[in-house]
Amino acid sequence: MISKGQKINERYEIIRSIGEGGMANVYLGYDTILDRNVAIKILRGDLSNDEKFVRRFQREALSASSLAHPNIVEVYDVGEDDGLYYIVMEYIEGKTLKQLLKKRGSLTLSEAIDIMLQLTDGMAHAHDSYIIHRDLKPQNIMIKDDGQIKITDFGIAMALNSTQLTQTNSVMGSVHYLPPEQASGKGCTTKSDIYSMGIIFYELLSGSLPFRGDNAVEIALKHMRDPLPNLREENPAIPQSIENIILKATAKNPKNRYNDVKSMHDDLLSCMDDERLNEEPYQYKYPENESDTTKQIKKLEEIEGQKNVDETSEIVTKIEDKEEKKNKKIIIILACVLAVLVAILIIIFFVVPALTTKKAVSVPKCKNLTVSSCEKKLQEAGFEVNTKIKKVASDTVKKNRVVKTDPASGRSVKYGTKVTIYKSTGEETFELEDYTGKNYIEIQTLLEVEYGLEVKVEKKEPPEDFDLDLENAGQQIIGQSLAKGSEVKKGDQIILYIPDITDTFPDMNELGWSVEDAEAFCAKYDLQISVSEEETTSYEEGKIISQSRAAGSPIVKGMTLKIIVAKKPKPKASSSSSETPEASSTASEEDSEKE
Repeated sequence: MISKGQKINERYEIIRSIGEGGMANVYLGYDTILDRNVAIKILRGDLSNDEKFVRRFQREALSASSLAHPNIVEVYDVGEDDGLYYIVMEYIEGKTLKQLLKKRGSLTLSEAIDIMLQLTDGMAHAHDSYIIHRDLKPQNIMIKDDGQIKITDFGIAMALNSTQLTQTNSVMGSVHYLPPEQASGKGCTTKSDIYSMGIIFYELLSGSLPFRGDNAVEIALKHMRDPLPNLREENPAIPQSIENIILKATAKNPKNRYNDVKSMHDDLLSCMDDERLNEEPYQYKYPENESDTTKQIKKLEEIEGQKNVDETSEIVTKIEDKEEKKNKKIIIILACVLAVLVAILIIIFFVVPALTTKKAVSVPKCKNLTVSSCEKKLQEAGFEVNTKIKKVASDTVKKNRVVKTDPASGRSVKYGTKVTIYKSTGEETFELEDYTGKNYIEIQTLLEVEYGLEVKVEKKEPPEDFDLDLENAGQQIIGQSLAKGSEVKKGDQIILYIPDITDTFPDMNELGWSVEDAEAFCAKYDLQISVSEEETTSYEEGKIISQSRAAGSPIVKGMTLKIIVAKKPKPKASSSSSETPEASSTASEEDSEKE
């Protein structure tokens, strides 16, 4: 239990509680070294016992601490103190965006656009640093009195496991903003954050959420299959350009969304221009409900249906048990009285003597000590040492040194309690996979955040036999410096290679280019060119008829471009004209002989 005046890591003094959540509690604290107020987020007790969760949580928080942007809450410190895992952040005087919406309802158009411009600007910076939020919602966005927003809780979502969809209490706040691909278990990309921002924009303008339900599964199903309610039907004063931004951001198929947050930010900047106010409604280029998504929807429907069956069964059981409970009422009362008497006797004869004969003592600190030194220290303090030493991986404690004890150091327990020692096995290692063909942003985030590697991204020419995905060629991995199966540890470096793409091919036929134009273009982008001719009267001689690389496809250094150029057909010679010269020559010769 955290109390007022308590010091964390002998530096941060607790002033008061300012919020409680399903995963952590937040306190207003005072940094005694830097003389400033800070917000301290302390992990909930049951989560702090999950070593894998804590390790991921710390790595995510450390990654987020590298972000420096006026619209992102700054992370100052991450650490652990006697079993308490904490994050120290910038303290913001203000309220959450959710609190503002509850007080105001919907916001004005200018207010909503201003908030979204700040939100997209901050998230663009995070995505440029290869960090995906994964849990964007108004509860995680602070707004100051001057209107400036601050995005918080970076890294929280990735530390949570994938089974949280069934944990209603912890996910209900997030599922209202959950992208369909995340609900169906496909994982997150930068486009997942774009979807959540689209839902937030809808809520800012309407004052309500687009999808509601009695449980998390029902709401997730609506995100995956139901179309977004028409915002302009509810409020015709909203321009079509605004609704188009929301429609594009909240497309169920990620291919129909913005390619990046910067594009959404730029769209917001021009959405109130006169020529855009009454533009055509946004039309999706790709199907919204793909086959694999349909399968996931059916699975979730089965989960929801089973839940309803279970609830009905529970009601029936309660009705059947009602009469039986009435008959047992007297027996239960007598049993309770007897249990109380037994408990009193146990306390008098066993508990009280135990408490009075054994004093409570504090478990000494053993971290970084040798096992033998720790055993000696524990025995001198009056504890019994468990002969079975447990092993655990550690990035901070040397191999064969003590990582922690159970009960933890600093806890007050009974004299003579058995203490288990945890010994370090050294840094955790893992084997690399073959990442060729995958999205480099996702893989870089995974390797840096999940495994703590130093990742560099370099451009180079792809191999001739490499099958590029032209739609996403710029983000496709074509090679890696460490081969599949290589064993690495935190801090090791790996290079991911992506295609050297700088531009896209134009439509040379539509532009009326000649061979010289195409050759100049290939020389500029270091491309190979192959020219062939085709006789035709439909095009001007020397003009390009067709090209092997489609207009709009990415340009990769070293690739070959094949073009077909129009050539004027040769005139067909008549038989009389072809014979005339020979006939004339013969006649001349005959005349000469006669003379």
